Amino acid sequence: MRYVDLDQFRGPCECGREHAVDVEEVVIGHDALRRLPHMLEDGALDIYEQPVVLCDANTRAAAGGQIPDLMRRLPVVELGPEGLHATEGAVALVAERLPEDVDLIVALGSGTIHDLARYTAHDRGIAFVSCPTAASVDGFVSTVAAMTWHGMKRTFPAVPPIAVVADTTVLSQAPRRLTGSGAADLFGKYCCILDWRIAHEVTGEYICERTCRMALEAADDVMACVDGLDAGDEEAYANLIYALLLSGLAMQMIGNSRPASCAEHHMSHLWEMNVINDEVDALHGEKVGVGLVLVARRYKRVAEALREGRYEVRPWGGLERDLLERTFGARGLLEGVLAENDPDPLASVTPDMLERAVPEIVRLVDETLPDPDDLIAKLEGCGCPTTMADLGLDPALAELSLDLSPYVRQRLSFNRLTKMIEVS
Repeated sequence: MRYVDLDQFRGPCECGREHAVDVEEVVIGHDALRRLPHMLEDGALDIYEQPVVLCDANTRAAAGGQIPDLMRRLPVVELGPEGLHATEGAVALVAERLPEDVDLIVALGSGTIHDLARYTAHDRGIAFVSCPTAASVDGFVSTVAAMTWHGMKRTFPAVPPIAVVADTTVLSQAPRRLTGSGAADLFGKYCCILDWRIAHEVTGEYICERTCRMALEAADDVMACVDGLDAGDEEAYANLIYALLLSGLAMQMIGNSRPASCAEHHMSHLWEMNVINDEVDALHGEKVGVGLVLVARRYKRVAEALREGRYEVRPWGGLERDLLERTFGARGLLEGVLAENDPDPLASVTPDMLERAVPEIVRLVDETLPDPDDLIAKLEGCGCPTTMADLGLDPALAELSLDLSPYVRQRLSFNRLTKMIEVS
């Protein structure tokens, strides 16, 4: 059984800030869920009098057998898994079924159940416990809830879990596709940390190198355990879930998703909004993985042009209104996108600022971002999609996706900065 020392992430940091972590206990290991009844009755969680389990039918079947007495004793809000997403409709459904006197939500599930639990817990002013049933996302200990709200991908303030109980017996038996989604989500850290470092170099945006190292170490650890995941080795699953939790703890330390999400996630969010595509049956991490490959190819191509002097830095002309109206506007989302991009992250970037950063940008792309072919090999090793066609998306939409995706979040990425760089 692995008990994570959370104090190591708290307190003063080399970045000049003092970091806080709200999670009080993390337990990872074989049959770890069997500790949950003790935690609720005589342990760290015994102060809560009205706990409720939130799950869907699939996650109940996957993990409920580990805690049969608890599942019989506690109220259970079970959602239908078919078409279940973190939306305003699902939030309303949970609110309708949740007892009024609940003071603790036990989230038994993966990404969607956790987003609904953390959002609802924040809304109710109560606590929740994370019990992952698949190592599928890095948001188990996140302080935000990623939701599709009236068609727009949005991030809402939420609460992190007070405890995490990650049972590798359950995780190792999850569908391979869910495990691959979690690994792909971790591989995306190579891109998002690169984006953060480049934004810092160009604009002086605050950065914490400690959390950058945490995220990259997590990605490296998962790269190293791909074969073990494929073999169902519980130690490999322990390493994967720890890496996913480490990414979430980095977000807690910073107070937002900067250490875990940037251009590669923007691609996924764009496709999830169905602005230029119909809805696809793909997991979040699967879309992140394909987005990562496309972004990495663009970054390597632009970095090579910068290295060889085949470029010109141009002043930013402002938001591409015609492009936004043709795409987001056609789906009735223009107003929301304009609000998301006010202020425009590129408005304060001058050509001189970007030009001065070019040598460091080239170095950072070379040192931080793996070769796209290596990323593809690791994704394939996890059984993950690697192309838009694999996701059911038209490959002809690749360049448009790269051009549109920066607008789904008010965050400076290298992909966004390439709008000021003309490559010859």
